[in-house]
Amino acid sequence: MIEIKPIIETAVLVGLINEDQDETRAKEYLEELEFLAETAGAEVKKHFLQRLDKPNSVTFVGSGKLEEIANYVKIYEVDSVIFDDELTPTQLRNLERALECKVLDRTNLILDIFARRAQTAHAKTQVELAQYQYLLPRLTRMWTHLERQRGGIGMRGPGETQIETDRRIILDKIARLKEQLIKIDKQKSTQRKNRGKLVRVALVGYTNVGKSTMMNLLSKSDVFAENKLFATLDTTVRKMVVGNLPFLIADTVGFIRKLPHGLVESFKSTLDEVRESDILMHIVDISHPGFEEQIEVVDRTLNEIEAGDKPVIYVFNKIDAFRFVEKPTDDLSPVERHNLSLEDWKNSWMAKKNTPSLFVSALKRQNIEELKRTLYEEVKKIHITRFPYNDFLYDSNWIEE
Repeated sequence: MIEIKPIIETAVLVGLINEDQDETRAKEYLEELEFLAETAGAEVKKHFLQRLDKPNSVTFVGSGKLEEIANYVKIYEVDSVIFDDELTPTQLRNLERALECKVLDRTNLILDIFARRAQTAHAKTQVELAQYQYLLPRLTRMWTHLERQRGGIGMRGPGETQIETDRRIILDKIARLKEQLIKIDKQKSTQRKNRGKLVRVALVGYTNVGKSTMMNLLSKSDVFAENKLFATLDTTVRKMVVGNLPFLIADTVGFIRKLPHGLVESFKSTLDEVRESDILMHIVDISHPGFEEQIEVVDRTLNEIEAGDKPVIYVFNKIDAFRFVEKPTDDLSPVERHNLSLEDWKNSWMAKKNTPSLFVSALKRQNIEELKRTLYEEVKKIHITRFPYNDFLYDSNWIEE
């Protein structure tokens, strides 16, 4: 039998260097965009960067850079051009005309990944709502092939009529999806209330930092984990017992830079699991070169959803993937992050945040007992206020090998 290989879509990526992001950061953003594109199933051929004070209002990039991209797309028969920032309807329309291929922006790409990852009816409804909200202001771009059919005075063109018809259909669809989500939100809220007074711990963090792997390790469950962005969309809640202390632990959707506002709104009920938790376990990928900014992104998103004031346990994960380098013997040599040992990390600012900070590897099971003991003590602080007559439960002498 002849094996038919799937056709892989090719893409190039485009980003800007400006006052908000220097060249180093812009390159890092494009690397993340490449990971997003690969997660969506594309093969990235090239990165394009341009230094501009602000995006061109007509074509996002300058005319010279646009011509360079168009030539590359034509020569190498590239299927898609993906921009690292959200494009306006005007920019999308003009770019598609100039490049003569499919044009996507970061928001559209993330929505596509979410649509692929959604498994439950709840997640699918949330993604569909976000997609329609993204699509609504961009309807005119979808009907440019009918422009010549639009008549003059007294002649209402079919393109314009179709746009208005589609707009009404989408607005009705958005209204119905919002009603569905309101019902789902009420059901989810009832489910959370039925869990009683058990302490709730929510795993939060940037996407692909190892939350699901940590969830599987701590709760001995089988949550889907993969080295791709947004492997988890649906919140998974498990009952966990450390020592003899029971509590609930939840794995939640990962955050990302420039997360579309529509997605935050659509995933409100999923994020309610974070809002209504008692303790946040903030998982950080210490091996990622930009993990400090990832921490800031997560903290900013938590503040946006009014969950920034909860007790936090920082768990710096993937210490097995961190590249340790011996300190330079010359005292005059600058001590950079890649020169630090694990002990140095434990004495760094990360361990001095007036909140518990652990350094672990979920994959290699390193320092997990220290994490469990810390988790036990933090849960106990809240548990003892809710169940003051259960002192006999607490036993800090447990040790799991």
